[in-house]
Amino acid sequence: MYSYNKQFYHGFAMVLTLVVGLTIVGPATVIAEDQTGGVPGDWLSRYMGARTAGVGGSYVAMANDPLGVVWNPAGLSYMSQNEIYLETSRLFEDTSINGFSFGMPARRFPSFGISVLNLRSGEFDRRSDLNEPLGDFNESDMAFLFSASKHFSRRFAVGTNVKVVRQSVDEFDGTGVGLDLGLLYHITPALRVGASLLNLGGPNLTLRDTEEQFPVEFRGGFALQFFHGRGLISAELDHREGPGVSFHGGSEFWVYRGMALRFGYADQYPAGGFSYRVTPAMRFDYAAADNELGVTHRFGMSYKFGGFFASSEAVPPIFSPIGQQSVTKFHLKAKTKADAESWRLEIVDKSNQVVRQFGGKGVPPAHVMWDGKDESGLSLPDGVYHYHLVVIDRERREFVAHERTVEITTEGPQGSVPVYTD
Repeated sequence: MYSYNKQFYHGFAMVLTLVVGLTIVGPATVIAEDQTGGVPGDWLSRYMGARTAGVGGSYVAMANDPLGVVWNPAGLSYMSQNEIYLETSRLFEDTSINGFSFGMPARRFPSFGISVLNLRSGEFDRRSDLNEPLGDFNESDMAFLFSASKHFSRRFAVGTNVKVVRQSVDEFDGTGVGLDLGLLYHITPALRVGASLLNLGGPNLTLRDTEEQFPVEFRGGFALQFFHGRGLISAELDHREGPGVSFHGGSEFWVYRGMALRFGYADQYPAGGFSYRVTPAMRFDYAAADNELGVTHRFGMSYKFGGFFASSEAVPPIFSPIGQQSVTKFHLKAKTKADAESWRLEIVDKSNQVVRQFGGKGVPPAHVMWDGKDESGLSLPDGVYHYHLVVIDRERREFVAHERTVEITTEGPQGSVPVYTD
């Protein structure tokens, strides 16, 4: 852990002062936004996914998943495993946005990602100059983001997107290319700040005769963890040429390892959502956000595999120190971004007290044996115990295995023996 108390308070004070100051001018910028609606690329700038919408769109310092590159491509460097993300957002009048994203973290080389977003409207009536019906048409927008990110230390990373955007309205269409830049910096392990510049040098689209350019956008904010990473608060300020400044804020709290709740505020409107881990590798996300046209709903599903991880599994998961299965074997695996520095396997009881701990330097062994005794060699009572493996690399990253359970039982089979009488 870093010991940067002074940097923590100084950095937090700077960010908080900036957020409060620009929040005061926020109401004035809302009017400007209403007067400049429909700017090029507005759909992409306003896009929010399921996890993002749940925290009110304050994601520039939280971004650590494949689709987070829309806010900050530097977040790819803080992913641990390969991840596929699928998402759909239902808006108004049969309009929807669908997304696909894949991120692949790397150890020495840059991390890479690719994302595809598609907005498709409902049907519109085509009319002649005399208001005669001429059939239907729709609008379709697509964005392809090719992302790369490199961490220069555990605390600092930069990233970039090459953005290709295509728009089609009726029989007219156009394609443009732009660039995004982003950075993430950890002031302390619990506090990080993020910033990004979007739409540098484009994209520029020409549907008929007039060229339209996506306005340059700046996003900056912070994310602060508490309760050992279970809770998080974040705030973000966005500035876009035309609409001006908007404020976003939100919070996330993991009620337990498998479920998180989120609440947020996105430029005058509330939002909220949750995540549920179906398995350690698969997660489902949902969010609902309010705006001037009503409530919108967003759904997402992610799947993680490979990459960098830590895992542990007890075989058998139920054993008896006085029976035939007198010990259990913990199978350990780990792959870290930098060389492994240390590892520990903790076993805790129902009161969340550590009753036995294994550990050492370097890479964890293939397995360790446990005979159901505590650190002093005394036999532990029957019951269910939780365990997980933590591996720390030389750049102080922690890779935490999914928590599992193991059970000690010294009682024989339960049940009743029938007695027959004549």
